[in-house]
Amino acid sequence: MDFQFSEDEIRFRDSVREFAERYIAPRWVEIDEKGKIPLDLIKRMGDQGLFAIPIPEEYGGMGGTMLMAAIAVEEIAYHDPAVATAVYVLLNNGWPFALYLHGSEDAKNEVLPKVASGDAFFGIASTEPQGGSDVAGIRTVARKKGDKWLISGEKSFISGVRELMELPVGGGFFLVAKTEKAEWGHRNITDFVVLPKWNGKLKEGFNPTIYDEIGRHGISTGGFTLEEFEVDDKFRIGEENKGFYYVLEGFNIARTLVAAATIGSARWALDKAVEWLRERRLFQGRPLASFQGISFKFAELYAELEAAKYFVYKAAWMIDKVYIEKDPTYKPKDLNVPVSLAKLKGPETATRIYEEVLKWHGALGYTKECNLYRGWLGTFSYTIGAEGAQNIMRYIIARDVIGSEYVRG
Repeated sequence: MDFQFSEDEIRFRDSVREFAERYIAPRWVEIDEKGKIPLDLIKRMGDQGLFAIPIPEEYGGMGGTMLMAAIAVEEIAYHDPAVATAVYVLLNNGWPFALYLHGSEDAKNEVLPKVASGDAFFGIASTEPQGGSDVAGIRTVARKKGDKWLISGEKSFISGVRELMELPVGGGFFLVAKTEKAEWGHRNITDFVVLPKWNGKLKEGFNPTIYDEIGRHGISTGGFTLEEFEVDDKFRIGEENKGFYYVLEGFNIARTLVAAATIGSARWALDKAVEWLRERRLFQGRPLASFQGISFKFAELYAELEAAKYFVYKAAWMIDKVYIEKDPTYKPKDLNVPVSLAKLKGPETATRIYEEVLKWHGALGYTKECNLYRGWLGTFSYTIGAEGAQNIMRYIIARDVIGSEYVRG
């Protein structure tokens, strides 16, 4: 087992770090305060090659790996610990890669290069008002009409709704819908590339709204309804009624990158803690770090973060084994537990770290001048459950390790 990045990965990490130090770190508080990632920064990230990292060059990507995508997301989250820019980057790596794996050549050639360049957005639209993790229970319906599909329904808590409206090309989603000609359940789900705005033109039948969230402000979260929204069959992803399996594969990819974002932000918080524990003095000039009640807790949190890192990078490494190296000893289902471990450990560890570091700062931690609260609120969105509820991660681990016949009941 090799616990080191390769020379290429180190060079890549250093290039992302240099970029983030120069273009993201000076702006992250402004981004969080104003609630918007500037379009010029999105374009600059595209020019830097931070989108579509694992996508082959023939489709406009970098021809890299998911491990490199995780490295990039962690570094960006360290320099924007509110994680808005990291979330934008992870979405435009994870879901384009899912499209690359299962989409038609026409769809891949049309969508992926524009996402890679930063001119278009591509995320996920599965969550609906009645629930998020219950993908089999969605109610959005796709009806076939000739060589087109007419899609109607409502999606909620979707990232990137505003961004696709504002970007020059536009963008869209890996959207999950039900067909009308199959039994109720997961066997009648089909996935589509849905592009409400494309090549600068807004299509009919798309009605968006934007939510006002408590954190992670730079990237929008919203919802939309589709009313007989027309989609060409070339934008169907994979086979009809097999979409449940494709979107679950996509979630394994995206969850790994979500966990990478949370460990990057948490690493920043612990670095800030080190500075504070060394500099803050009280009780006859003793540094705060000299109190074992604090320094021992710091050691525990540091250990938790290191464990979370191993989970994240093992999951990314396994994704590359399955989809890029095509190692026959690994199958997509083998990703379930490693990915769930990463998604379980990363966000919850980040939340615990922020809660402790904020307390160590005392009253200062409860002010906007401290800025730690921005990272706390940003990473907490993934403890609440974005990209899969935390108890779903626990269920997947228990199901796959103990056995589904015992866990399902």
